[in-house]
Amino acid sequence: MGAVCAIQMAYNLQNPIVPRYLIGLGTRETMLLEFSSTIVALILAGKVGSNIASELGTMRVTEQIDALEMMGVNSACYLILPKIAAFVFFIPVLTVFSMAIGLLGGYVASFSTAGLTPHDYVVGITSFFRPFYVTYALIKSLVFAFIIASVSSYHGYYAFGGALEVGKSSTHAVVYSSIVVLMFNLILTKLLL
Repeated sequence: MGAVCAIQMAYNLQNPIVPRYLIGLGTRETMLLEFSSTIVALILAGKVGSNIASELGTMRVTEQIDALEMMGVNSACYLILPKIAAFVFFIPVLTVFSMAIGLLGGYVASFSTAGLTPHDYVVGITSFFRPFYVTYALIKSLVFAFIIASVSSYHGYYAFGGALEVGKSSTHAVVYSSIVVLMFNLILTKLLL
């Protein structure tokens, strides 16, 4: 995504008045503020969210959750809390990797993009850096992680019926968590920036 951002900005900013380093600056701002946290969250909502919902849904329809409750185990705490904790812990790590790889992709693209040199790109990504943007992306990723894990767990935990309903609960988990992530993206952007 960083490579695509750099190429598109270089293509659209072909003006002798505009400094070339603004391509790197724009790529950095785009990756840090929006793409790294939001796109990673949406991808993981589709992959991990559906896995969580289908796993818990299968456990519900095969009465494994009922068996845990009959043994006196708090099934929600036993099954859902570790998923939420792991997701909240690991998504910020993936977001940082996404930032680094995106900026590196823009650097690699600067070698083959007309009108953009690697030096201009590096000057752009190091100019006017605000460390709060990284903090902002990590806060968003924490909130998105909690949303994805909890919404997916809810849909899987309360699935009923048979295999068809497990598939529907998995689909609902992905759709609803994606919508809530996009809504909270707007809310957090309004509150934090």
